[in-house]
Amino acid sequence: MKRRDFIGNTLIGTTGISMGAAILPITASAKGANDKIVLALIGSGSRGTGTIISTCKGNANVEIKTVCDVNDLKAAKAISMIEKELGYKPGHSRNMKEVFNDKDIDAVWISTPEHWHALATIWACQAGKDVYVEKNPSINIWEGRKMVEAAEKYKRIVQIGFQNRSAPYGFSAREYIKSGKLGRIVQVKSYNMLGGGKWVAKPDTEVPPGLDWDAWLGPSPYVPYNPNIHDMESRGGWGNYWAYSGGVLADDASHVLDLARMVLGDPGHPKSIYGWGGNHAWGSLKETPEFQSITFDFGDYTHTCDSGNATNYMKKTPNNIRMDPTLFPDWRTNATRTEIYGTEGLMYLGRHGGGWQVKGEDSVLIAQDGGIFPDVDHQKNFIESLRTRKKPNGDAEQGQLSASLVHLGNIAYRVGNKRLDFDPENERFIGNEDANKLIRTASRDHYKIPEIV
Repeated sequence: MKRRDFIGNTLIGTTGISMGAAILPITASAKGANDKIVLALIGSGSRGTGTIISTCKGNANVEIKTVCDVNDLKAAKAISMIEKELGYKPGHSRNMKEVFNDKDIDAVWISTPEHWHALATIWACQAGKDVYVEKNPSINIWEGRKMVEAAEKYKRIVQIGFQNRSAPYGFSAREYIKSGKLGRIVQVKSYNMLGGGKWVAKPDTEVPPGLDWDAWLGPSPYVPYNPNIHDMESRGGWGNYWAYSGGVLADDASHVLDLARMVLGDPGHPKSIYGWGGNHAWGSLKETPEFQSITFDFGDYTHTCDSGNATNYMKKTPNNIRMDPTLFPDWRTNATRTEIYGTEGLMYLGRHGGGWQVKGEDSVLIAQDGGIFPDVDHQKNFIESLRTRKKPNGDAEQGQLSASLVHLGNIAYRVGNKRLDFDPENERFIGNEDANKLIRTASRDHYKIPEIV
């Protein structure tokens, strides 16, 4: 069976990306196709630098004015790379408020650690800037809701870096399920089965030259500098601490969970959550667990997620398959797949490329659609949204619902591996105040998100 023979009349191409998108009111910052869009990069690690350069290369009349980073070494590297790839040298600032106050800048590209995502997004919206913000968009449920409120109140484009939201094969998977060909959905299983090893504690040290440590910590509690949290040149280990992230679940599983939600028609919050986890694989003393297994109750079906850094024999989809729509991964040992069980077949779904396949009795191939890593599609959708004011594919509301799956699973683990009932309308737990205390985490006075954004 050839790649696109599966559904004949139901292919969804790239022209379907913005189909049905809501349109935000035209504002003074709306840009025509020939108008220049000026961006600023906030957080200049390799991911943020690479994607903003790609955005400028893949879209006409888009340029970078400023690189904002409290790490002078990373900022210098990013500026050098931008000059090499794009032929001009942007400025540097350590203070994102300077970026937000710059009237030349139309939108910001936020690729800081997760604990800065929500506050930076809200400040940007309040300053009239549109926002691309990497996943996971928040570190707790409350601040994620405030991001949604800010985007709506200030009529800003906010695109969450869940790139699969712009994948044509994601749209075709959604249409296949919606058509009823998979039958009634009875169970969904998402996997984020990564490799790893034992985490080892390191002593605190002096703050390295060229780093504003207080500003890096931002909303999180002040702690002495520790090389296990931050690294001047690499990403650093902040993902192992609750103050800065949601662990492995937030880092990679968030992509898998978001794509699963999308192809299932974007259900709301689950009714209840059961979470289990711990550092049983390597015996690490880090805060975030080495492995987790979570069950979400969506009423008509359950959605499970198994995630961690304990299975070195499992691998993400190889790059050659990610970039070739005619190839599919070996699903049995694919680390980041989703399995969607319907009464008429089983859909295997890849993340960041890999496409999807439906198997029936005796593993007979029923349908399939290949797909590639949708980074460029997502970047183009963001720029298109800036020009047209159409709601982007990865809008803030869906980002909040997907990120909340991460937070719900982590909270269930943190309160003792318990089953928790959830009130979707009020985004509160029912009958468990220990869990409700984790819906919103404390922040320092000069980095607080206000009650009314």
